[in-house]
Parts: sequence; structure tokens; C-alpha cells
Amino acid sequence: MLKELNAPVPRLTVITLGVSDIRASIAFYDALGFSRRLKATGEAVAFYDTGGPVLALYRWDQLAADAGLPDQPRPQAFRGMTLAWNCRTREEVDAVMALALGKGAKLVKAAHETDYGGYCGYFADPDGHPWEVVVAPGIDVGDDRRVHLAE
Repeated sequence: MLKELNAPVPRLTVITLGVSDIRASIAFYDALGFSRRLKATGEAVAFYDTGGPVLALYRWDQLAADAGLPDQPRPQAFRGMTLAWNCRTREEVDAVMALALGKGAKLVKAAHETDYGGYCGYFADPDGHPWEVVVAPGIDVGDDRRVHLAE
């Protein structure tokens, strides 16, 4: 008799960004203060502890090949995805934006009041990956750096 399998538990564990210059990207994310782990991989791939899903950096062409997807053309416009850095206060949003811009990020949209009662801005990393820096009602950042959502 076959043992019935339990349904897998859905989870998001790693977000991998394709990057054109792994050294420049490592320097950028190190400068933002992310904690690099599993350094035995050298510059082949970089892994960062974010307090939630792992952030990985991998050369764009190698990531495309690994996934079995075409490498070209690389999108220059919005890619249908953003990353988020949730904060506890508006002042923290401003501080994170200033840090990122000071480390070479490109300003996409200055921090501003939102129509839902939050406060957010956007920057792009060296490869154009957009980051939203935000404080939003109903989304709390715990001492464990994890996001906690209201019911």
C-alpha cells in the first residue's frame, strides 16, 4: 500500500538576482549592511542573510543558463517585480534611502506619503533591480527583522 504524501508547505526561501558584475554587486550589498554568508562559494554566487528569505546574487548569464531560459535581450524597463525593505518609521525610510543612494543606488522615486497611509521611496541597485523602502500600516518589523502582517 502506498503511503499518502502530505501536501508540501509553501515557502519562499531564496530570491536570486541576476547581476552583470558580481564584484560590484557584492560590494553594493555589503555596503548596504547585508550579512554575507556561505562565503565558500567565492564570487560564483553570493548569499545574504536578510532575516527572511535569503538574497542571492548570481551572474545574469549563468542564472539564465541554470534556469534554461534565454539570456537576451535583457529588459531595460520595469520587469514586473520589486523587492521591499520594510521599515519601522518614516525616519528609517529616509535613512535607508540616503544610505542606498550614498552607496551608488539610483533614485527611482523619492520617499513620499502614500494614499494608503504609508511612506515609501524607490531606488535601483547597480543592475536596475528596484527596491521599495517603506513603512506601511498593518506591516510591522519585529526585533527579529522579520515582517509581521496583521490578520
